Amino acid sequence: MEPTRPKLPTEAIELYNLFIHGVISRRAFMDGVQRFAIGGLAATAIIEALLPNYALGQQVSKTDERIKATYETVPSPHGNGSIKGYLVRPFSADTRTETAAKLPGIIVVHENRGLNPHIEDIARRLALANFMAFAPDGLTSLGGFPGDDYKGGLLFGKVDGKKMAEDFVASAMWLKSRPDCTGKIGITGFCFGGTISNAMAVRLGADLAAAVPYYGGVPANEDIPKIKAAILAHHGALDTRLATTWPDYDKALKAINVPHEGYIYPDCVHGFNCDATPERYNKAASDLAWQRTIGWFNKYVGA
Repeated sequence: MEPTRPKLPTEAIELYNLFIHGVISRRAFMDGVQRFAIGGLAATAIIEALLPNYALGQQVSKTDERIKATYETVPSPHGNGSIKGYLVRPFSADTRTETAAKLPGIIVVHENRGLNPHIEDIARRLALANFMAFAPDGLTSLGGFPGDDYKGGLLFGKVDGKKMAEDFVASAMWLKSRPDCTGKIGITGFCFGGTISNAMAVRLGADLAAAVPYYGGVPANEDIPKIKAAILAHHGALDTRLATTWPDYDKALKAINVPHEGYIYPDCVHGFNCDATPERYNKAASDLAWQRTIGWFNKYVGA
């Protein structure tokens, strides 16, 4: 069911990436897809293959008895006033002693469309790995994720970026200070969320134990020395714009003696971890990246 590499031309997948990042319009995306109608495959079928299918990508059901999930609203006085997010804990945490029930926390940051079902599923997966996960919705001030990635992308450009960043900071500090949290937190995110993961490592300093950015942009050189968190970076080799940033980031992190590792996954495009977009998804690389991610959080956040 899941391909190990894209079935469509890489150029078609890159066209989709340009569309979801707001570089080209919906019309330009649809017109461009016409060029890749191959082997009798209609343009409409190509578009359907590129767009997310959240049911296909769900690994942990919202009603899974092993988890306890709620939507929480976090005060954000320096941001948009408040931010809503999805909090997930392993159900077994409620049956432990008071001390044992404390869990390390992980912030999960979405792509540039808001808190969609795939990111909620990532939070549930982290709960099954014995973390308390909180996935904030950066679109809260505009009503939250609208249920459609394209509409979410349009809303995303209307949110004040600086205020949204403060909302993520508020989310992290709220999670860290919860009485059922150990006080150690990490962060992971994808694309925009990967960039935010790196930025939060700069902003939070010693308050953040680890960051795992998936295909995220790197901080400015002058900000990197502020990082105290252990950094684990994932990139797809075909996502050259971002993958080529790793060597310099690696050198900068070495210079400040921060624990870090970076992996470039062969034959992988931007978004290779997202099983809700099958044409970008690479199961082998995604599974390996997830194994490394959980190991990293166990080492630096769970310890």
